[in-house]
Amino acid sequence: MYRTYQKEDNEKQLLKDHLIQSAQLSANWGKQLELEKTCYVAGLLHDLGKYSEEFQKYLRKAVEDPKSVTRGSVDHSTAGGKLLYDYCHTNSRDPFSLILAELVGNAIISHHSSRGLQDFFTPEGEAKSDYLRRVEEIDILEYEAIQKRFFEETISEVAFKTLLKEACDELKGLYQKDGKMKKNTTFFLLKFVYSCLLDADRTNTMLFEEKKQYKQHKNNQLLTTYNKLLEEKVGTFKADTPINRLRGQMSNQCKAFAERETGIYTLSIPTGGGKTLASLRFGLNHALKHKKERIIYVVPFTTIIEQNAETVREILKDEENILEHHSNVFTEEDSKEKVEERELIRQEELEQKQALMKDNWESPIIFTTMVQFLNAIYSRGTRNPRRFHNLTNAVIIFDEAQGVPTNCTYLFNEIVNFLKRYGQTTSVLCTATQPSLESVGRKLAKDADGEMVSNLAEVEQSFKRVEILDRTKKTTWTIEELAGFSQEILQEKDNLLIILNTKKAVRELYQYFKNNPLEKVELYHLSTSMCAKHRKELLDNMRGKLKVEQPETKLVCVTTQLIEAGVDISFQSVIRSVAGLDSIAQAAGRCNRNGENEQQPVYLINLSPKAENLTHLPEISQGKEITMEILKECNQELLSYPLQKRYFENYYEKFESQLRYPVKKTRLNLFSLLGEGKEGLNHYKNAHGKLPQLVFHSSPKTVGKYFQVIDSPTTSVLVPYEKGKELIAKINGNMALEEYGYIMKKTQQYMVNLFQHEINQLQKNGVIYPLLNGEVLALTENAYDKYFGVDVNAEAPTAYLEI
Repeated sequence: MYRTYQKEDNEKQLLKDHLIQSAQLSANWGKQLELEKTCYVAGLLHDLGKYSEEFQKYLRKAVEDPKSVTRGSVDHSTAGGKLLYDYCHTNSRDPFSLILAELVGNAIISHHSSRGLQDFFTPEGEAKSDYLRRVEEIDILEYEAIQKRFFEETISEVAFKTLLKEACDELKGLYQKDGKMKKNTTFFLLKFVYSCLLDADRTNTMLFEEKKQYKQHKNNQLLTTYNKLLEEKVGTFKADTPINRLRGQMSNQCKAFAERETGIYTLSIPTGGGKTLASLRFGLNHALKHKKERIIYVVPFTTIIEQNAETVREILKDEENILEHHSNVFTEEDSKEKVEERELIRQEELEQKQALMKDNWESPIIFTTMVQFLNAIYSRGTRNPRRFHNLTNAVIIFDEAQGVPTNCTYLFNEIVNFLKRYGQTTSVLCTATQPSLESVGRKLAKDADGEMVSNLAEVEQSFKRVEILDRTKKTTWTIEELAGFSQEILQEKDNLLIILNTKKAVRELYQYFKNNPLEKVELYHLSTSMCAKHRKELLDNMRGKLKVEQPETKLVCVTTQLIEAGVDISFQSVIRSVAGLDSIAQAAGRCNRNGENEQQPVYLINLSPKAENLTHLPEISQGKEITMEILKECNQELLSYPLQKRYFENYYEKFESQLRYPVKKTRLNLFSLLGEGKEGLNHYKNAHGKLPQLVFHSSPKTVGKYFQVIDSPTTSVLVPYEKGKELIAKINGNMALEEYGYIMKKTQQYMVNLFQHEINQLQKNGVIYPLLNGEVLALTENAYDKYFGVDVNAEAPTAYLEI
């Protein structure tokens, strides 16, 4: 029997070949957690339902006339989960047999679901177990015939039972490896098996479509080459100033620290101390020493990625294998608004394209965001979870670690702890302002004596390049007053950076300067409304002008906090609207960054609520409030380590109720749904008068339903900035299958993430349109402004209106 046909030449893929090849891929990745046999079972059974005559008939009709069938209308996912349930759960008392059925069965029945993994306990609604409904209640046509064909063509029943026994022994060994396993850990084991299965299925699909054989990525060879190139580059760095000598010392300490075992460490290099390359030096040496597969940089903002990735690419001389993963190019509709049949159709269409994207994080070096990292673990669907298994046996560097969203604090700590304990992944919290994640209720298990820089106090003092000056007022500042203050500073300084808390305030000040031009002053505006390529060009332009010793014109940049983390740029003076102490420290890092001059001023001002409304930005608002309290009684250096520690402890204390990810308008918190909480259990018991006989207590579908790294999720939109126009035209034309990965990778530099209300406004104005049957959104040319980026108030051009 067959699994699919190659459309171009009608080449057939045998179902048994797809099952066995997917099982082999899944097993290979499963080795990372010593779950080789378990993941093999998942791959072997995932498409079991395709052994039905109903599916084979559907497949033949689809080849003869694609329009004659409804894609995804034949359920082929349930059969594998049900077979496993029948063999390992029904009438079994072996706890590891039950675990195998649930762990692998859920992954199988969910491998085409846009809702992702099913709930074992549903903490809301009818309180039915999604998992049990699928494996117990659904009546599968031809079920006995499906089993017969499977055992005849793919694996004998005797060999299958032996495989199940080996998988159970494997699970027993993992569970008993280091004492009692926490219930939350089973959530991540489930996600891991699911990820291995998803990637194996999609990869095998891609290989068949492209007529290729699977090649194991030789990351170790690449990492060895990278390490040699980096050491050569480090050898060229000058030690001509005290700061440069300190940078070299800290970099050497990071290299030496790489000898440590797998763990959770901190790297507290001050802003401007060269932490990107120092952390890379640790990462490469640690990966080679302990045979790690890859290094993953996780940053809080997309704006940091392009600069860091470019710096690393230039040194390592590799454009092809260093992945920048800013965002997901394809959109994903809200499945709860769709009927089940349409959901399955759309999901399979998406999966075909995604299989060709090759963004499963198998590259040796990856730059991505905190949003994408957390989505790989907690979000719904199949796209993001596919990457999860590549987080194991890795080095993850959390650049600007204080950027962990407050409501994700426990979720973040839990996954980092799991990756260390079970996934052999080393994590590095890399920031000048270390968050106190070890002091919250669900602690991050940092290693004792785990700071890479041995002489922090000395380094902190040596890197003091600015003086923080409190200019806050009881009456607060207006935009006009801020503009006037800026003019005063420019009488003495050649350049000035102004960082405000909202895009609206930034735009208003920029517009004020445009309407009231400053004499011989060049004005710049930066915003996340601009695509990465646009921002990079503006930053490069500014860097060039900032290096001129006696410029003919002065320079002012007005921006949001996007410039604070990881952007290598240096101004003579900075004005910062008060926010959290961590943000102020980052702002200070853009002033006198290389110690070009004696200590330079960083002024703190408090804008009026009218100019800077923080009502919908509670974390910034709360951080600002704590900083204002510290300013009132501050009798020591504002950016000192003791004050930073005090700031974060106060911050987490004030937000304690938010750390578990409470779901608005419900009694749920997502942390409790990982397996330790009782919400789902109690709800089920109240509805049914008993508890189902399940080992797993997690609710992954509900977690995925509500999980959003930011309150207002965004959609990536392709903008017509420079080569973005060509990419839009290319995607709108006819792309060959082999072009998908390359073209979609290029779009990353020309994407802007927009909130839903912005999308709605653009749609109302007729300046946004779909590509690839609605999977990608793009803007018309007049909706992208060279000064501000995306213009949500742009009106449709005449040509579009006539259409």
